[in-house]
Amino acid sequence: MSVTPLTSLKGTGVSADTVHANLTAAGLYAHALRRGEGRLSADGAFMAVTGQHTGRSVQDKFVADDPEVSKEIWWGKVNQKLDPVKFEGFTADVRAWLGQREELFTEDLYAGADPAHRIRVRLVTTNAWHALFARNMFIRPPAEELEGFEPDYVILHAPEMEAKPEHGGRANSTTLIALSFAKKLICIAGTSYAGEIKKSIFTVMNWLLPAEGVLPMHCSANVGKDGDTALFFGLSGTGKTTLSSDPERKLIGDDEHGWSDKGVFNFEGGCYAKVIKLSQEAEPQIWNASHRFGTVLENVVGDERGNLDLEDNSLTENTRACYPIEFIPNTQPNGMGAVPKNVVMLTADAFGVLPPISKLSSAQAMYHFLSGYTARVAGTEKGLGKEPQATFSTCFGAPFLPRFPEVYGKMLSALIEKYGADCWLVNTGWSGGAYGTGSRMSIKHTRALLRAALDGSLAQAEFETEPFFGLSIPKNVPGVPAEVLNPRAAWADKAAYDRTAADLQSRFEKNFESFSGSVGEDVKAAAIKAAA
Repeated sequence: MSVTPLTSLKGTGVSADTVHANLTAAGLYAHALRRGEGRLSADGAFMAVTGQHTGRSVQDKFVADDPEVSKEIWWGKVNQKLDPVKFEGFTADVRAWLGQREELFTEDLYAGADPAHRIRVRLVTTNAWHALFARNMFIRPPAEELEGFEPDYVILHAPEMEAKPEHGGRANSTTLIALSFAKKLICIAGTSYAGEIKKSIFTVMNWLLPAEGVLPMHCSANVGKDGDTALFFGLSGTGKTTLSSDPERKLIGDDEHGWSDKGVFNFEGGCYAKVIKLSQEAEPQIWNASHRFGTVLENVVGDERGNLDLEDNSLTENTRACYPIEFIPNTQPNGMGAVPKNVVMLTADAFGVLPPISKLSSAQAMYHFLSGYTARVAGTEKGLGKEPQATFSTCFGAPFLPRFPEVYGKMLSALIEKYGADCWLVNTGWSGGAYGTGSRMSIKHTRALLRAALDGSLAQAEFETEPFFGLSIPKNVPGVPAEVLNPRAAWADKAAYDRTAADLQSRFEKNFESFSGSVGEDVKAAAIKAAA
């Protein structure tokens, strides 16, 4: 519906004559097509191209150094300081720029399925497709709750505006994403990549919830037929979305959740799945959701008739589909679940030396949570060389952590101890050799291993400890060849395995140096160390 600007822009500081507020997907489609913002796929999804920015602009994200919160923020490369005076100047320019547009789009939405830990978000943007993205991504309030809606946080989204040097961002950059926890305001300029909208609110939830005794998590979650909840941590490309979208379990959410003493709740009302090389056979739920009306396809390539080519990475490897969670057929309607029984940490180890599954102690779980390891594959992303690159992102979400990592690590450790969750490290990467020599872990095997972990049978199996990483690995799992379970046994060249594993050991040890002074002796003892 379109409402008066006074109502739809309340609390934003923006003034404009024409505002389209809280339109349906069909209404936003109509405006997006009228404005030439994109085109339709053959199946009715909306196809948008983001131009120069096809992923997050990590170096252009800044946090206002407001004195009332400054001491609690983890300052550094993740949270770069922005002078509050410069933040005020930047936001004033964004408001003025938005006010000069012929028309604006607003969406009023919730973040947080649990009403006790929910925030109200108002997005102001120049594009209908960005409004549709937000409408798909967050929780849509019922119509009666939109009356008198007053936002807790505001996002001012000006993707076509160029940031200036005086705004305090990075030199020679026209992109700036700036957040003020004191002002409860986010301003995004100079990038059309829609993920900035989603992740700005995740950063806010990571700020707010620890003070409420809730652990915010970069993870997916699902629930079994007996009500058992499982969490899946993992960086992009590790299989978080794929493995949590299980036809035998109800999906709570695919990316961001909170864990309180009541249980787990989704922050979002939608999914934002990577679709490059998406297989209809292996991932039918995501594939079907990506081929229907209401979905936003970001940087996905199609022919002149709109037939999608999900193999085409000419725009980016980071092709995405954003759709409401109800587009997945087997979901948890209220976005909530019980306290987790299983915590799964996913890594796509392109070095091929980690086992496909291992059982973690609570100390090992905190160590791997703080490490947040995966390895990007050479050749799949611009700028990578011939060898895989190890990536460590603390808490599996370093770019979105405004507080010190130990805050989240200690909360996870305490919750695991309190509720006795079983913890697992799962490698969805390579087996039998590194990338280029070995083969990608079979998704059939991974699903079989996870099924055994989640139904409780794997915890009763016989385990052995492999020598390089101190991980407990099962000797036998039905449906999985024994030689796959032990990574060294899967390599034809055992000496090459030993060299590669030793190299990864040293990478883990080096990464952990920054945390070693802030964890307990049990976690230090569980840390991976290079051989003397």
